[in-house]
Amino acid sequence: MTGGKDLPAGAVDGVTYINSGKSVILNLYAPSKTSVSVIGDFNSWTVDAKYAMNHTKDGKRWWIQIDGLDPNTEYGYQYFIDGTLRVADPYTEKVLDPDNDSYIGADTYPGLKAYPTGKTTGNVSVLQANQPAYTWKNTSFTRPDKKNLVIYELLVRDFTAAHNYQTLKDTLNYLSNLGVTAVELMPVNEFEGNLSWGYNPSFYFAPDKYYGTKNALKAVIDECHSRGIAVIQDIVLNHSFGQSPMVQMYFDKTAGKPTSDNPWYNVNPTHPYNVGYQFNHEKAETKYFVKNVLKFWMQEYKIDGFRFDLSKGFTQVNYGTSDAAVAAWNQYDASRVAIWKDYNNYIKSIDNNNFYVILEHFAVNQEEKELAGEGMIMWNNLNYNANQATMGYNTDWNFQGLFYDQHTFTLPNQLVGYFESHDEERLMFKNETYGNSSGSYNVKDIPTGLKRQEMAAAFLFAVPGPKMFWQFGELGYDITIDNNGRTGNKPILWNYNSDPLRRHLYSIYAQLIKIRKKNAVFATTNYSYDLGGYIKSIQLKDASANVVVVGNFDVAAQTGTVTFPSTGTYTDVLTGASIIVASVNYSISLAPGEYHMYSSTTLAH
Repeated sequence: MTGGKDLPAGAVDGVTYINSGKSVILNLYAPSKTSVSVIGDFNSWTVDAKYAMNHTKDGKRWWIQIDGLDPNTEYGYQYFIDGTLRVADPYTEKVLDPDNDSYIGADTYPGLKAYPTGKTTGNVSVLQANQPAYTWKNTSFTRPDKKNLVIYELLVRDFTAAHNYQTLKDTLNYLSNLGVTAVELMPVNEFEGNLSWGYNPSFYFAPDKYYGTKNALKAVIDECHSRGIAVIQDIVLNHSFGQSPMVQMYFDKTAGKPTSDNPWYNVNPTHPYNVGYQFNHEKAETKYFVKNVLKFWMQEYKIDGFRFDLSKGFTQVNYGTSDAAVAAWNQYDASRVAIWKDYNNYIKSIDNNNFYVILEHFAVNQEEKELAGEGMIMWNNLNYNANQATMGYNTDWNFQGLFYDQHTFTLPNQLVGYFESHDEERLMFKNETYGNSSGSYNVKDIPTGLKRQEMAAAFLFAVPGPKMFWQFGELGYDITIDNNGRTGNKPILWNYNSDPLRRHLYSIYAQLIKIRKKNAVFATTNYSYDLGGYIKSIQLKDASANVVVVGNFDVAAQTGTVTFPSTGTYTDVLTGASIIVASVNYSISLAPGEYHMYSSTTLAH
């Protein structure tokens, strides 16, 4: 060990390239370690005294300058700690994996550097001064207003058979024609294994190679921006999994948990939904690391927003891990609120140009309202209620929770409502499996179930505020979430796009999305609704138009009274059929599954 040498000025965490890339400074935060050296391609993976790292005077960091490198060459390297542990750099932007890289094809990641088999073990970090450059086509993208956010949640692995960014980029016409204004990518930073949803993260600065190169990811983002589509990154900062070097450096193998001197993680989780090893977001080291992660993705990849997974878990109040702890964990937590305000303010300091901060929070209204008041957007899950309605059951299961006033919020832009996400069962699967029936009308019949999906979409997209749907919901995807295991690969049924019935559902989604984007009435704060019972209705009022959405969610014909904002002629914006409303209390008879979106004036399409 060489001790007491200050870190050179300008050196950042991880790798700093100097001398035109012919030299690097490696910098590792590892307090309380006795010795750290570097092994890698540049020293034949041998422990050599010349590569012992300097210890800073405060005893927290280790660093070394390595000279004589070729700026155009990729070098694998690891830190060798206390004579026993080999770990990759937590700040690396590329990881070599001895177990999983062999399953990544050249079509997805051309020229992938080979793992140094027989020379070391564990994950290997990679450095290269002259990395292939990416030239952005779009340097001043204007993000869609929150009121126009229609988010398409997407898992690269299950969206195209090639599971790579290039194919995703080539498929963006499908999303452009659908009219979505944002794509939310499920986690793309390096996670454990290849076949994953990505919620088992290990490296936070490295895109997972199973989906392609970093420049291929940038190209997807760039192409989305060319089409007016924002890109939201689903990011997991509640926890890490065991491949994380930050977990490994301070880990009790016998107990199977982080040690008490781990700078970033709790020994034991503080809430009942934790997986992996939980970050302690009250530690300065964790705050510093998280902010570095956020800044990196915002600046390096021009991300337009983050969806923070399990945001309610960012707490040091120890609720315990039992099922009984869930209710307490849901209640107002002032320390958690303070943590989120701090991160949100940091994000604003980096980019205050309509950057989206979306929280998967699901706490009490008081807490969510306070965070929403700071500009954050809360995930709003109406899956169960919506599916009961589409299946034709339980008149009391309504979806008025889509409206912000039900949460005591003050603006529609503070909630992103959805009927499907990656975490919920598919509506159409349950329609086909459990749907109700009456006489010849049967929700289990695919044409009938798809028609009810149209009706649900009309209600979803009519409600003011951001909306989200899960990939292929627009085609009535009907494979259960438990197929091949909950997080396992799902069939990629692009043949559905050629099925006339399913393609019709897609066309209804596209019409609804485009209508809501182009007409101010769908951003109104002047509305009413009656979403109890089988006949459900929404009334939207604006100087430009009055709109009424009405549908019969029963499996039998129903007659009811719907209150219209005004009398006069109303035209169904989807079919062109008109009705004359002589009294605002309008009697309407609807066949099972029949729905309409009526407008008092012609709406822009």
